[in-house]
Amino acid sequence: MPQVHPPQPRRHVEIHFLAEGTKNFLFSFKKKIEPTSILTWPSSTNPKVLHLYVPKNPVQRNNTFLSLTRCSTKPNTNTNNETGQDSTPESNSDQEPQYPSTPISSNDSLPSNSLPSQSLSRGLVFDLGPSNSWDDKEIGSPVVKRFLSDEEERWYMWYHGNSTQNAGSADSIGLAVSSNGIHWERGVGPVSSSGGVGLVMKCSQDWWAFDKTSIRPGEVVVMSSSKVRASSAVYWLYYSGFSSEKVDYTDDESLEFRLENPERFCLDNVNSGDFDEGKIFKSLPGLAMSQDGRHWARIEGEHHSGALFDVGSEREWDSMFIAGPRVVFHGNSDLRMYYHSFDVESGQFGIGIARSRDGINWMKLGRIIGGGKTSSFDEFGAINACVVRNNKDGKYLMAYEGVAADGKRSIGLAVSPDGLKDWRRFQDEAVLEASVKDGWDNKGVGSPCLVQMDGEVDEWRLYYRGFGNGGRAGIGMAISQGNDVSSFRRWKGFHL
Repeated sequence: MPQVHPPQPRRHVEIHFLAEGTKNFLFSFKKKIEPTSILTWPSSTNPKVLHLYVPKNPVQRNNTFLSLTRCSTKPNTNTNNETGQDSTPESNSDQEPQYPSTPISSNDSLPSNSLPSQSLSRGLVFDLGPSNSWDDKEIGSPVVKRFLSDEEERWYMWYHGNSTQNAGSADSIGLAVSSNGIHWERGVGPVSSSGGVGLVMKCSQDWWAFDKTSIRPGEVVVMSSSKVRASSAVYWLYYSGFSSEKVDYTDDESLEFRLENPERFCLDNVNSGDFDEGKIFKSLPGLAMSQDGRHWARIEGEHHSGALFDVGSEREWDSMFIAGPRVVFHGNSDLRMYYHSFDVESGQFGIGIARSRDGINWMKLGRIIGGGKTSSFDEFGAINACVVRNNKDGKYLMAYEGVAADGKRSIGLAVSPDGLKDWRRFQDEAVLEASVKDGWDNKGVGSPCLVQMDGEVDEWRLYYRGFGNGGRAGIGMAISQGNDVSSFRRWKGFHL
């Protein structure tokens, strides 16, 4: 018998839209349940006010809001070890491992004898964390943002990771910073200040939550004034949350190697013989907000578990799970989410789109990309889409992870004139494939993140997750040939 919960109060959310501009947002959120808990950002003169009513979950979430710290579109990079808030409400657990608090360089994260030679590590810019750190077992899902000002250039990367300290540990989300997008500063434990780096968000501890088992970042959208140094920025983190609920996907054993969820190349529970054949963990999209990119407050969606929306009904292409939400701000009252699922009927992965006026309530528009040609790199579909509007021609470029018939992962591109429909593959071949022989990413590449470089250098950067022998993961970077995105070459080093 399904549990029946009494109706709960509705949460009142106000979003103040500036009258002019496509990226000028100012927000104030009010919780009706706790009238004394109010977060207010500076308001604009004559703002347009849109009142939104989001249904409350059957069970009140204790971590709906955190005490958010200072706000900037270019988060503070001061790494002094101040005494500050915990990264999430869950970080106060008595069983929490003790980590050193000093940030370290990604170049110093592992002993030199554990890394491949320079020729075999081509493209690798971010490796596993040092021993006993929160991300020493696996990393991936890079979400990279570049912030420019007159004085400096700063890069931020949110990514997922997990640790070897606890068997079967769940994925968490962390933050690393850089001055050039290549050499990164990371933390070995939870962030302890508004300028720190390291672990910034863990799974929920609520038994009913959709994100209790694992979380992975999808996209970070900066809602703020157009000025980089404005004090009113709010970061919206869209992420995949995995629950303990399992769903059946197929009776065909040959599909097991393709339908790993979360999408992994090497599953520990398979190796240990604890794999539940024919079942995967269900995932749904979630939202969290922050004023510094480090301390996050979950925002509850319409679904009873706190997710933004549910899977499709039976026989719909996305009836199994929703994963990899990548949200693009296209204009005032127009946000679009690209996500992927697995179509049981066709046996292929696909990418779909949903649309929203406020970033919280979403309407699905359907699937836009499915499987590719026979024997192609994406014959069995596409996942983990990253969509960027090209500053040169105004078209929308999508980098995605293609799944081949043998389970191999490569990265391809698609293009659309408006970002909604008429998505066409840029070419039949992948723009980045697994490296050859003994390279660090010789087993597969995926989870692409595109960054268009502005200024003197006219090129694209492609950040991605790579896997090598034994399932070892890392984050790499490839560069386009100028503005030509038909192929990418792995980063080799600076040209002097």
